[in-house]
Amino acid sequence: MIDTGHRSPLIDLFRRGEVDRDIRLLAAGGALAPRAHDQLVLLAMLAEDADPLVAAQANATIGSLPADMVSAFLARPEVSADLRNFFRARGVLPATTPASDASDPLIDTLAELPAVPAGDEETPEETRILSSLPILDRIKLAMKGTREQRAQLIRDSNRMVASAVLSSPKLTESEVEAFAKMANVSEEVLRVIASNRSWLKNYGVALGLARNPKTPPAISMHLLHRLNERDVKIIGTDRNVPEALRLAARKMGVKKLG
Repeated sequence: MIDTGHRSPLIDLFRRGEVDRDIRLLAAGGALAPRAHDQLVLLAMLAEDADPLVAAQANATIGSLPADMVSAFLARPEVSADLRNFFRARGVLPATTPASDASDPLIDTLAELPAVPAGDEETPEETRILSSLPILDRIKLAMKGTREQRAQLIRDSNRMVASAVLSSPKLTESEVEAFAKMANVSEEVLRVIASNRSWLKNYGVALGLARNPKTPPAISMHLLHRLNERDVKIIGTDRNVPEALRLAARKMGVKKLG
């Protein structure tokens, strides 16, 4: 499989082979990509899919992309040599002038969002409606819906939906900080947040993960070193966190006092 070096929670699911055939077919048709980079990387991966129909659909979609837009994107500095070589083999070379904006996919088959309530506060009825939607509609809203919808869908039992939330171009650091504090998200969501170096630069995200009882202890203990003395002391007396983390926080506090 082509290694483009580009990562996102959604792409990582595809790379690990954890995506059902019907969803791979949708992605091969140009769906499920919040940005141009995600889209081209997914299409390049799916063009080599073990399923002939998925591979054929991805190659057909690649052939339908506007060559000038692909060429301009390939000239951007973040594009890997592997991705450039993939398109070079198909006769598309980087342009002399890179695309100035790559925030949107080159083709968008998720433009139409399902009509669901979008209030400022979560209600049981809204939660029920969202959870009962087909998976594709939940993925659409995860990537392009409202902040309130993302706050609900991050708790979705389907990993694709939660990964789509974390890959959304509309996602803000304040939302990630809120997710890091949630005790009702999956452990996988917390692992993904903890693996993002950019998000961990936000002190609130690091603190939220460290104090979240669902965060794997190996992660929360590593994060202790990022916290200030006051927060380490609080964790040392917090009975909601694992005992090993409390003990580690107390030892760290003793060392600092010494």
